[in-house]
Amino acid sequence: MPRSTSRVAGKRGGIAPRVPQQRQVLPSPPQPSSETETWKTGVHAYVKLFNQAEVDQHPSVFDGLIADQDHLLRLGSRLERLRERDLLRGVLSSRSETKAEIVRVNESAAETSVLLKLRIKRIMEQKSRTYTEERLEHERLWLARDGRSWTITRVEPVVSERRPRFGANEQSLLPEEGDILFDGQQRRTRPPSAPFLNYDILPEFKQRAKQNYRRDLVAAYADRWWNEANPAYELFEVNCTNYVSQCIFAGHAPMHYTGKRDSGWWYQGRSGGRENWSYSWAVANALQSYLASGRHSGMRGTIVESADQLQLGDVILYDWNGDYRYQHSTIVTAFDVDGMPLVNANTVASRHRYWDYKDSYAWTEKTRYRLFHLADQF
Repeated sequence: MPRSTSRVAGKRGGIAPRVPQQRQVLPSPPQPSSETETWKTGVHAYVKLFNQAEVDQHPSVFDGLIADQDHLLRLGSRLERLRERDLLRGVLSSRSETKAEIVRVNESAAETSVLLKLRIKRIMEQKSRTYTEERLEHERLWLARDGRSWTITRVEPVVSERRPRFGANEQSLLPEEGDILFDGQQRRTRPPSAPFLNYDILPEFKQRAKQNYRRDLVAAYADRWWNEANPAYELFEVNCTNYVSQCIFAGHAPMHYTGKRDSGWWYQGRSGGRENWSYSWAVANALQSYLASGRHSGMRGTIVESADQLQLGDVILYDWNGDYRYQHSTIVTAFDVDGMPLVNANTVASRHRYWDYKDSYAWTEKTRYRLFHLADQF
């Protein structure tokens, strides 16, 4: 029988991840009398039931705790998609573990709002084989006292995959309060890397030896840095394409350095407040345009029609609104028993997540995918 574990209910057979010291971790659930219950009691109950909903794939577990009917409808739609998809795949979530960190709290006489960071780990069984998928999500809860207990009056998932950005620290592009996922002190000032040669404009070097795309190194890098930032690179509020570009580069794909932000595919870092990287390095829609440009040398991709044609290190772009503006990117890092891709991503950090993202609040009926098979040699 499927079973679930959560931090608030006590961990069963799992290893706790590293927890940043500056953030408050939910303690073991208290056992106070009803007269002394605090908002933390409601948060503990929410995390425990969130974990159970991941296994049951039905929102009814929240009956009596959440008064936000709009969110229950939204959650019900997501869980229904997940249930139908897992049934078609022949997949069972045999165990789920959810741990929570309190990122921010605002208390007032009338209500308390809490920004939570949720780490979800699901053990998936498919045709007698298992694999683990993980993701980090943020949600904001509003809680109010209802007699002797606490009720969650409002829930807002932070759907960061829908917020493309052109760079970090630009005031006009800073996310709203509910979308801020990282504290300012986590950004680091890093020296720019050395420029990379653009062999396309240096004919005397065009006869260089071919460079193989090391797909194994792409997957290894993606798994190493899926839930923390590599200090060698800038960390963006919306980091998905920056992360995917890093993974591709780790596989020995050559940068196409032009020095112009609207051309090539390159990264140098930040120098004197200036952002030295191409849009294609850090923005999903720009990366899609670069890969679709039909280049015959350097880092390039070919559009394929079916996800089962993808290999390790290939790239998927997501257009949530069906308007051909791509807002999210992932990198293929593994495959399920049927040979369908599992992907890693950033912004909403994910590891070995099923490629279609129907378990995301960002997904809509209009969602389009752009599937790129990257060249084996450059």
